[in-house]
Amino acid sequence: MDISTIKARGISVSLDLTVGHIADMTVDGDGRQLKPLHRAPWVDAGETLPMDLPQGTVRLSGDFLCAPFSRSDVEDAPLHGWPANSAWDITESSATDGGWRAVFRLRHKVMGASVDKILTLIDGHPFLYQEHVFSGGHGAISVAHHPMTAMKGGGRLAFSPKRFAATPADPLEPDSARGRFMLAYPARSADLGHFPAAAGGTRDLTDYRMDDRREDFVTLIEADHGGPGWTALARKAEDDLVLVLKNPAELPVTMLWLSNGGRDYAPWSGRHLGVLGIEDGRAAVGHAASIGDNWLKREGVATAFALGDRFSFRHVIGALPLPGGEPPQEVVTADGRMRLSAGGSTWDVPFDSDFLRIGQPAAA
Repeated sequence: MDISTIKARGISVSLDLTVGHIADMTVDGDGRQLKPLHRAPWVDAGETLPMDLPQGTVRLSGDFLCAPFSRSDVEDAPLHGWPANSAWDITESSATDGGWRAVFRLRHKVMGASVDKILTLIDGHPFLYQEHVFSGGHGAISVAHHPMTAMKGGGRLAFSPKRFAATPADPLEPDSARGRFMLAYPARSADLGHFPAAAGGTRDLTDYRMDDRREDFVTLIEADHGGPGWTALARKAEDDLVLVLKNPAELPVTMLWLSNGGRDYAPWSGRHLGVLGIEDGRAAVGHAASIGDNWLKREGVATAFALGDRFSFRHVIGALPLPGGEPPQEVVTADGRMRLSAGGSTWDVPFDSDFLRIGQPAAA
């Protein structure tokens, strides 16, 4: 069985066991089925793909664990590490009092550490609650979640408070014969609405426009605000709200991957459209950079976890109906609820407000 599906009232999640990617997530809302996560158009399409693609690209879907994030240049492994490219086994999957809980173990070790993925669904909650647990190992490892959503008509973004946004030294696609980009590299700005553009002027990071053909990557640094880190995307054509939440003490950066027809070579071939990766992590770009000196460390931002002792980090993905709406400007979690505020209105949804362990010490 290559796909494992778990369900609770109003939500289902399917995991592709061959690579540990979420193949599907469906949330019931106002009589509709919301599908917040992306699956690449070539997955299971019977296409002949380039021979050198990592399995994580061949089966690119939903969300997956990166360990390390980006280049595996310390221990030999594919892009984003073994958790994103190799098999997971089911070790537990059963109903709980009011939901479902499943545990999966990565067959490969990561720097000698075993890795468990724990997925939890709660009846009536439009959220997937995830935890990854590392046990043993040696050295240090960078990590990131890699949720991807897709839009047919663009969308508007809002975020928890950030210190600033920054692009790396080089764009993802510097060769104009292979692709294109729109942001300046390197650059930084404390104003997410005015980020330096490659052609001069600025671009608004809170506005995802479908006519912007691009492949861009930008890192957002969480401010010290004492609450959960969150990204909210109001998808226009889909009439919904995609929410991604983290504990900033565990995952202090949010890396945005804007992939909208910006790669012309296979398998992307200009057809990977309207995709946004919302990649919460504890990482620089590449394993060696993450455990060595890097620009984020010089900003006081942790970019790896020490291996050896057992540690874990948690993450949440959700979807809500939002016809013609704007993303919330405030998200507050307390007393088993999430309160969202936008444009003078507020609304509440069920949420496990203890899950992200806000205010508790994080592993080093």
